[in-house]
Amino acid sequence: MTAEGGSAGTVAAEVVSAVAGLAEVLDAGRLHEVCWWLCRVDEAIAGDWSVPSVVAVRERVVGLDPRARAEVVGSCVGGILMVWRPGLETDKAQRERVMLTRLASMVSQGYPNGATREFHEDWLHLVGRQWGLMELERTEELLRAELAAGRPLDGAVIAALRRTVFAIRPHHHPVIEFAAQFAEPLLSPGEAWADQALGDLAADTDGSWAELVRHAFEAKSAKPTARWEKTGLALLDAVGPDQARERITGWLALVGRPRTLDLVAEPSEDGLLQFDPYNLDALRGLALLLGLLPAHPESARVLGRLVVSALRKAPGLGPRAPKVANAAVYALARLDGTAGLAQLALLSSRVRYKGTLKELEKALQARAAALGVGPEELEELAVPDYGLTEVGACVREFGAARVELLVEGLRVRQGWQNEAGRAVKAVPASVRREHAVELKEFKEAVGDIERMLAACAERLERAYLARRGWRYAAWRERYLDHPLVGTLARRLIWTVGGVDCRWSEGALRTADGTELAPADGDSVELWHPVGAAETAVAGWREALAREQIEQPFPQAHRHVFQVAAEDVAGCDRFAGRVLSQRRFRAVAEGRGWQSPLQLLVDNSFGAPRRALPAWGLRAEYWVIGTDADWGEPFERLTTGEVRFYPLDAPENLSQAPGGAYGPIHRPGLTLVDPVPPAEVPPLVLSEILRDVSLFVSRAESD
Repeated sequence: MTAEGGSAGTVAAEVVSAVAGLAEVLDAGRLHEVCWWLCRVDEAIAGDWSVPSVVAVRERVVGLDPRARAEVVGSCVGGILMVWRPGLETDKAQRERVMLTRLASMVSQGYPNGATREFHEDWLHLVGRQWGLMELERTEELLRAELAAGRPLDGAVIAALRRTVFAIRPHHHPVIEFAAQFAEPLLSPGEAWADQALGDLAADTDGSWAELVRHAFEAKSAKPTARWEKTGLALLDAVGPDQARERITGWLALVGRPRTLDLVAEPSEDGLLQFDPYNLDALRGLALLLGLLPAHPESARVLGRLVVSALRKAPGLGPRAPKVANAAVYALARLDGTAGLAQLALLSSRVRYKGTLKELEKALQARAAALGVGPEELEELAVPDYGLTEVGACVREFGAARVELLVEGLRVRQGWQNEAGRAVKAVPASVRREHAVELKEFKEAVGDIERMLAACAERLERAYLARRGWRYAAWRERYLDHPLVGTLARRLIWTVGGVDCRWSEGALRTADGTELAPADGDSVELWHPVGAAETAVAGWREALAREQIEQPFPQAHRHVFQVAAEDVAGCDRFAGRVLSQRRFRAVAEGRGWQSPLQLLVDNSFGAPRRALPAWGLRAEYWVIGTDADWGEPFERLTTGEVRFYPLDAPENLSQAPGGAYGPIHRPGLTLVDPVPPAEVPPLVLSEILRDVSLFVSRAESD
């Protein structure tokens, strides 16, 4: 069967027809048609040129004299450049581009001797748009010939050469020494931030900025040496701390933007999502340099975004630049004041990558120890008020114009008034004209508020399984009356001093409207519907609907899962489903689960699991991979039981492909039985099964 599902007979006929056509144009010397017929053959054989029926005609093509091969390869290169549409490439065009690139490489056997100058120029243009170089030895010959002729290499070509070196290391290859001679451009072009930096460096008259960037390259870890910091401080003083902050934040703010130079010869899209590896040390160093400067809200904001961008995943590769993310976390921890602390708290609720999460926890623990509080309390204390003068609202004046900011749900609504006091839908022109800097800061603050709202809502929902509780006085200050967090807390149901209540008409009230007067020492917990009477749950739902209150996450309408009669060793109500592994892992990790990537290799993999230290338990979801080629990740997972174990129980592993789960037997190992679902605290059981239900609903394969 072909990829399109044709019969074997049809495929054979297509191969015979395509081979005959290619042989005919070769016999006739119609070289300008060879590329087209090569594509016909390639499609018929699905790119496998080892098929016996095409070996002979392939040898004829690669055996052409150098100038003839140059013409055929030139046609392929021309086709590549013709189908290339930066930012607009369709799947079909991408397949054609990849095929033409592969054919050009096959036919050329490198770069033909005596090839025309036009061919060289076309191929150099293509070289600069590859993630890594094809036909490495002959490409190096061409590049050396260009230099010998006095023609400098384009920055894009040097960037491709540098990326190739990173792919080769740690293996030795002559191209590594060849690439080492190119100290310029200082950064590899093709990324928005690097292009901006190169443009700024070109205007540098005394070389101080170039020296600073070179020093950034010397940062080889997320925690720099004292000597590196001392030199960095001197270089920052040389360019001026304020100018340094403004320029470095301007560069780092562009990190993660789409590439400015599209790569047209990368067989997959992964290269387009990666950071250029040559630029990574500079990025890491610039982030660390920013942490040496006096604290500023914009510095904290940019470093926080850099962490998120650096941890964004490239398919099949994982996070793009964890080392850059870790350096940005270290820089944030160096910033004094609340801005850096707020970003650390925000990131701790968003980051799932274990290495960076560990760095965040270390930074928060250090701050907490310095303040004499616990990490959870620090996260609560780190939430700024963002200038809100009451819960969820403030008024900001811009000259005679003004804007009323209102927090609604997890979004911020802006109500503008012009100089005449008339409501307008857009920002008044006078504000854009006369208060551009203040307006930019205001817009950034609005974005920060919305991101922090989402993080706080997630942290509140995590309170269930974290078993978080408060004393009333501290809870009222940090939650109920906090200008920002209060917008969330006042839409939730709480248990205060053992009484269920919520905020209504300016006070905490029970379901029947009775006002509470709690004592400062009363305990506070987030109410959960598990175990509550149906009438009580219905009453809360009716009250919320009556007052048109939308909760920040499902609480009164939260689905509750209970123990079933058949749940003996585990819960199998979500067994027998087929899930997309990619979607499953994304959702699971977003809910605080660890989910190792399962591949078809001779290895074992741990079950997706969630640690529940507050309860002394560990939840596992037993899944088995299906549908994969050897060495590749499984496309799909077949689900089994949900099980609970003591937190310190031996890890259960499954031998790929399809082995049963169990601990690795070794001397002295004590086997531990699973905790029966009936013995798991009802809230824990319900929340874990709710997670699993979410996995299935979002990742079930079509």
